[in-house]
Amino acid sequence: MNNAKILVAEDELIARENLAHVLTQQGATVTAVESGALARKAVEQGNYDVVLTDMRMPDISGLELLQFIKTITPDTEVIVLTGYATVDSAVEAMGKGAFQYLAKPVRLDEVTLLTQKALEKKRLKEEVTVLRQQLESSGSDRIVGHSAPVTALKRQIDQVAAVGCTVLIQGETGTGKELVAKALHMGSPRRTNLFFAVNCASFNEELLANELFGHEKAAFTGANSAKKGLLESADNGTFFLDEVGDMPLSMQANLLRVLETRKLLRVGGTVEVPVDVRIIAATNKDLLSMVEHGTFRRDLYYRLNVITLQVPPLRERKDDIPLLAGFFVNKFATAFGKNITDIDDDVLDVLQEYPFPGNVRELENLMERAVVMCNGKVIRMAQLPPDLWGDALLQSHVAESGFDFEDVVSLDENERRYLTWVLEQADGNKTRAAELLGLNRGSLWRKMKRLGLDS
Repeated sequence: MNNAKILVAEDELIARENLAHVLTQQGATVTAVESGALARKAVEQGNYDVVLTDMRMPDISGLELLQFIKTITPDTEVIVLTGYATVDSAVEAMGKGAFQYLAKPVRLDEVTLLTQKALEKKRLKEEVTVLRQQLESSGSDRIVGHSAPVTALKRQIDQVAAVGCTVLIQGETGTGKELVAKALHMGSPRRTNLFFAVNCASFNEELLANELFGHEKAAFTGANSAKKGLLESADNGTFFLDEVGDMPLSMQANLLRVLETRKLLRVGGTVEVPVDVRIIAATNKDLLSMVEHGTFRRDLYYRLNVITLQVPPLRERKDDIPLLAGFFVNKFATAFGKNITDIDDDVLDVLQEYPFPGNVRELENLMERAVVMCNGKVIRMAQLPPDLWGDALLQSHVAESGFDFEDVVSLDENERRYLTWVLEQADGNKTRAAELLGLNRGSLWRKMKRLGLDS
């Protein structure tokens, strides 16, 4: 919480002082006021990261204060403190943009944990905003993520981009290999020239030859005039060959000639045309194995494999999922003219548990669907496909716990027993139980309610 600005609005003196003290101990800069009017004045005069407000104050309610804060500084996260008699109002406050609520009397460790989560949510929103600004920037800034694998990849891109050598990008389908190629182009001296991309798997041999190398007049029936190929059109720029492992062997020889001589022959031509183009290739196949089986040229493999960049699958960079999800929601909300400002924590929990066989492309498609289906300001579980979330998060923890289940009872009953067991391990502390399960407190409360454990 270092340097975080936090406002506490609480009319009870002891509670106000305790909250201010525990948050100050965590490194936050805390302003504590005893009324809603003073809280409004503080918000007008300063930009706070998090506001903790009592639901009931002598002058204005916490709900009125929440609405005021979201009007003045919509990015400020608000935590509502409520007595048991006003839980319905607290739930209403969450519907109006509150981050979460705590029932009074509050535990100070719960306050600390929830405030830290609110700060993390605010930081995530700020990073998404920065990412939008960087979208048109150059180099590795175009790659979204801060996880260790992505940080290492960005470092490699920055080292390789300006050199101009041939690069081979390897990675599963949907990991973002073309984005890496564009980052290499934008970080190079060729950035002001053209970037062309061709997927070798999308054309048969004749069409691919025509696309890449062009043709001379009368080279084949219907060739009434000469045509430049894409390699020639990309002169002084960058050419990206996606799925190069699907290139026919005869075409591989032609590509090898370009790499070795910096010249090409159009289809039906006899005069070599000089080209100055940087070639970046990508594949989701094991090219070395293809070389051993004779389906990919060994000499071309070594020409392409000057520098190899490995793009990690999404399952190996789960820390980036909240940032990526926020980025895509922001992107599609803007495109579709929707005012969507947040993603529910339950959604992020499920996304981080899901293995994503389709990688980043699958996540992007999911977020596009969620934005289309969302009628409010927050992406919630209802906007995810049911087969994706179906209690996947809890069931994953159930499966890994080693807890002794009975096959003859229902899944709900097993989950009920498991939650009861976890609560016992946590001595009834729901915050601790949520941490053990990898859930937030709200998710745990909803699951307990569904399973009849909320009494």
